[in-house]
Amino acid sequence: MASGTETLTAPQRAPAGPPQRPQGRKMVRWFDPFVLLKAGVRSTISTTIGEQADRRLLDALAAPKVEPSDFSVDEAGRPREELWLDFVADLGDGWDSTYAVAQTVSRPTLTLKDETGTTYETRRGEVLVFGGDEVYPEASVKEYEERTVRPWEAAMRGQGPAPHLFAIPGNHDWYDGLVSFMRLFCQGRQSAGWRMHQRRSYFAMKLPHGWWLLGTDMQLESDIDEPQVRYFQELATHMKEEDRIILCLAEPAWLLGQVRPPGERTYLDNNLDFLEQQVLGKKVSVFLTGDIHHYRRHANEEGRQKIIAGGGGAFLHPTHVPRKEAALPDGFTARKTFPSKEESRRLCWRNLGFLGHNPSFGVLTGLLYLLLAWMQVADLREGGTVAWKLSRVLGAALVNPGVLLLSVMLVLGMVGLADARFGRGRWVAGVLHGVAHLAASLFVFWGAFALTGALLPLGSVPQELLGALLVFAGGFLLGPTLMGVYLLLSLNGFEAHANEAFSALAIPDWKNFLRLRIDREGRLWLYPIGLRRVPRNWKRGETARDPDWVADDKDATPPELIEPPIVIGAVRPSAPRVAGRSSPEYAGPAAP
Repeated sequence: MASGTETLTAPQRAPAGPPQRPQGRKMVRWFDPFVLLKAGVRSTISTTIGEQADRRLLDALAAPKVEPSDFSVDEAGRPREELWLDFVADLGDGWDSTYAVAQTVSRPTLTLKDETGTTYETRRGEVLVFGGDEVYPEASVKEYEERTVRPWEAAMRGQGPAPHLFAIPGNHDWYDGLVSFMRLFCQGRQSAGWRMHQRRSYFAMKLPHGWWLLGTDMQLESDIDEPQVRYFQELATHMKEEDRIILCLAEPAWLLGQVRPPGERTYLDNNLDFLEQQVLGKKVSVFLTGDIHHYRRHANEEGRQKIIAGGGGAFLHPTHVPRKEAALPDGFTARKTFPSKEESRRLCWRNLGFLGHNPSFGVLTGLLYLLLAWMQVADLREGGTVAWKLSRVLGAALVNPGVLLLSVMLVLGMVGLADARFGRGRWVAGVLHGVAHLAASLFVFWGAFALTGALLPLGSVPQELLGALLVFAGGFLLGPTLMGVYLLLSLNGFEAHANEAFSALAIPDWKNFLRLRIDREGRLWLYPIGLRRVPRNWKRGETARDPDWVADDKDATPPELIEPPIVIGAVRPSAPRVAGRSSPEYAGPAAP
């Protein structure tokens, strides 16, 4: 028997053999030709099938009861006095960004500072809500396992009881008809990272002090389906007049019209109005969503909030568009973005290094430039020699049917690529972009063969092989650079191509999620938490109380409050809201 005083230490994790770094996936390279082709095909197929066969109807038949999960009481049936929740959207992309958010969410406590230096203590949510697009680039069992489940399980391990997880699908979750989503989130499968209860792709939670949290499923190109309408209508009959709702949506209907092509997905506005006015009776105090991968908050004078928190792991979207936001209905105005619009505009300049972010796109343009050159070589031979005057090269290109056909196809492809937000200038933007590539390919071809012709015998095999290699190298370097310049000018100059300009960069930083707290007085606290720079290097956790991996990157930044907490509910008259004060923003009583 041991005697004396014993010192209790954290249990040690068994020594881990190689490898000593996570075997996670890299961020999706959206300008990889194979990724683009595969994602386009899957999107087309899922949209076509989704219009004819709606999976939600079958799920409603399989789980007909309207039974909200009750978190207003604890496991012993006693009323809860307070509850913490976490909201994370747009996750399941690269390991560094997804795991950094998961690890931050999983910590038992977080001590956070806002921009004024004020400190707040927060606790990990007992409930975790995934707000859509739980995996990229498209849904499959393998992609969910590697990009979502593994990093979250690794982050949650050793951090205490697994949270109760609820999830709504986004458009990427629908790309396989919702099959993988339902298998993972709606069949009660337990995980080391979470506990699951929902049986449909939408859900309801009863929270303390008359609060409710509802998650909706808007599918891809569909209105809200009838079983879902009936579900929320029946749910509304159980709500009291003074109850208030946190509504989770897969897309921010209030902002999409200003950042996406005109007229795209206008049905979302109708869905939102129908739910809010006809089904829920204007009880919604907070709208939460992702889909746009940054933090942006709107609020009105009644204290109602519309918050985009799509920073769970996917690439960053710009915040500097729209440059001037149009007025939103019901008096909602912009209050905060993360990153700032100035920082977002600076980040866009990274498109000048487009090739470094998308090397496989350079292979595509290198092959395209080489194909154009190969079509012209035969036309330049004159009496056993080759004429390399620029005028001769241009003339040969103009009379070659193959070159002309390929050139027309290239220009039309660039017109098709051009963002509809250019409006009437879409054809101009596309034609100029296409002509720039044609001119570049012409000069690369002429320069490569003129140079090799001066060094090697004209028409010889070595000369032609070296010339072809130089043409490919020129296309590899110049083609992506022209694309980067086009995206930079389009976004910073014309507010077009917001998605393409930033998906090309695959920026893992500027991540965010939302922490919610219902306190003992029934107030709802919203803590927007941001990570400016996520770690790139990791090391094994040393004890059983550590997650699998901990940051080992001196350049990474700690989690911080993007802005002071937003508080919805009654406050004492002695604590009014004061402009510029570092205390939490009081959002006023919820709208009835």
